[in-house]
Amino acid sequence: MYCLEKIRKDFPILQEKVYGKPLTYLDNAATTQKPAAVTERLLEFYTTENGNIHRGVHCLSEQASAAYEAAREAVRTFIGAESSAEIIFTHGTTSAVNLVAQSFGEKFLGAGDEIIVTEMEHHSNFVPWQMLCERKGATLKILPFDDGGRLRIDLLDSFLTERTKLLTCVYVSNALGTVNPVKEITKRAHTKDVPVFLDGAQAIQHMSVDVQEIDCDFFAFSGHKMYAGTGVGVLYGKKAWLEKMPPYQYGGGMITSVQKEKTTFAGPPLKFEAGTPNIAAVLSLHAAIDYLKDIGMSTIAEHERRLFDHALERLTNLDGVTVYGIEAPRSGVLSFNLKGAAPYDIGVILDKLGIAVRTGTHCAEPVMRHFGIDGSVRAGFGLYNTHEEIERLAVGVRKAQAILQ
Repeated sequence: MYCLEKIRKDFPILQEKVYGKPLTYLDNAATTQKPAAVTERLLEFYTTENGNIHRGVHCLSEQASAAYEAAREAVRTFIGAESSAEIIFTHGTTSAVNLVAQSFGEKFLGAGDEIIVTEMEHHSNFVPWQMLCERKGATLKILPFDDGGRLRIDLLDSFLTERTKLLTCVYVSNALGTVNPVKEITKRAHTKDVPVFLDGAQAIQHMSVDVQEIDCDFFAFSGHKMYAGTGVGVLYGKKAWLEKMPPYQYGGGMITSVQKEKTTFAGPPLKFEAGTPNIAAVLSLHAAIDYLKDIGMSTIAEHERRLFDHALERLTNLDGVTVYGIEAPRSGVLSFNLKGAAPYDIGVILDKLGIAVRTGTHCAEPVMRHFGIDGSVRAGFGLYNTHEEIERLAVGVRKAQAILQ
């Protein structure tokens, strides 16, 4: 049974008020709030275990190292990876994308080659590939989506050629909430021996993920979007690829031997974790995973599906409201506009009512240009949101409509 009242008590910030109104936090696609289990783990590390990892022989260092590697194993089991050597800790999804763009791209991409991205990518999974193609003289091919928010995978086979070196795709769109058929996309790409990189930043907190079942070659996500601390993310990569890829950065912790003539590097994952990582944030990710597993990802997904359906019904029944991507399978977010009103103005009015939403382009300008808009209002749902908060959102949109129109 989904005990929403108990869950909400786990998040102290939800008891706060904004302008005298109860906080209705619907900006979860940008970042999630943190349960006490996560904040307590951060405090515990800094007050009882603080030591640098993988270098010291003293007790604190060994404790921190063991906890850090236990977190890696927790991530491995959470996403169904085969080996903990396939789990690389990064600063977030953005740094994971840049790692692969630099390391994989520099080694395997040449002039005249191609990379496929989609039209619905977050800038973090678009710009690094665009810049890589410019440096290498390669071609960036953009797979479009239709007005209903569905990726045009019927065109995918025609996009894949013998020069395609990588296909990268968002699992769940941060701007539309579209859930893409990543397993089918991966299967099609693999028939042409094209590796697949998936941006899972908006999927990992909403649904169960099994990277071996999907069979993707790379998968990236951020801790702060799944109830962990900021400054930590994960790059999963198949070991066969990681072993071939050169280091992305150089420094302590990723080296086997340094001589005047030559440096040799450690194997994955340490090869890609130069310098002191955000140890506390990594441990907070472990705590967040344990928290999510205790509730159950399928239970969370069902609760959020009911919230999403409720919000979709309420908003689509309001005159003058346009909801984008309405025909696609979706999760996590609803993006909408109000006729005759700027998204920013709607967001400001909702804020005065204690309702936190996101406004603007959501770092997805190609999506906005597809619909011919400058931006939208985005409501993002999390495991602690309630149906009462959906009603507050609907009432708030009506009030914004009355004020702005």
